[in-house]
Amino acid sequence: MLINRFHRQRQRLRLVASCAFIGLLGIIPVRLAIAYYQAPIPEAILTLGGDFEREPFTAQFAQAYPDLNIWVSTGSPPEKARVTFRQAGIAEERVHLDRRAVDTVTNFTTLVPTFKTQDIQHVYLITSDFHMRRAKAIAFFVFGSRGIAFTAVSVPSDKPSESLLHILRDTGRAAIWIVTGRTGASFNPHLDARR
Repeated sequence: MLINRFHRQRQRLRLVASCAFIGLLGIIPVRLAIAYYQAPIPEAILTLGGDFEREPFTAQFAQAYPDLNIWVSTGSPPEKARVTFRQAGIAEERVHLDRRAVDTVTNFTTLVPTFKTQDIQHVYLITSDFHMRRAKAIAFFVFGSRGIAFTAVSVPSDKPSESLLHILRDTGRAAIWIVTGRTGASFNPHLDARR
């Protein structure tokens, strides 16, 4: 009898957790739709570090959007990045080099408070084409849960797309971050060897 009661309680807990997760998934598209409606044009540029071609691409891209500030999340060493943007004629005050991220999930989670504080609701998301599926999946959860829309801009490369396993792993980590505020990056400092 006690075992049956314990089993029923576990089933109820699973049902409640499942309903909460499904509810969360339903809220994210609504929050994204509101953000796209309120800010249909991107208000900033976010470049994910991890490939040396992303910052020169971003510098050229930013020339067409002189009013947008640029955030580079853990990219090239700061002095090299500054030279890249300076050579492209990008004013130094537009460029924000954020070095807190240790992997792709934390590229997003570390910048959410900054974007929220500055009331940024829509960003251009720049990363390599092989990395874009994973970046968009993470952005959907992390940015979407906070009402930040994104427009993807791919940097061309000759590398194959990342595996579904990478995408599912980091999507799961992003979903866990929504609930717990933790990304799991501290468990394995080499989580993201191929960004």
